[in-house]
Amino acid sequence: MSPADEARQRAQQMRDKARELNDAAEHATDPKERQRLQQKARRLQEQSEQQSGMGSGDIHPSL
Repeated sequence: MSPADEARQRAQQMRDKARELNDAAEHATDPKERQRLQQKARRLQEQSEQQSGMGSGDIHPSL
């Protein structure tokens, strides 16, 4: 598997986890827990976007 394929796979896994966290947040009854889950999902989504950008060569990590 090429590094680009691995990066795409990791990004997809992060998006899947973010979706699961958003689903859990929708069902959470505690407002603080809901907010925590939503924030974690948002961070994962942002990381997945960065990961997929780096995998495709669109974004270059800073040194």
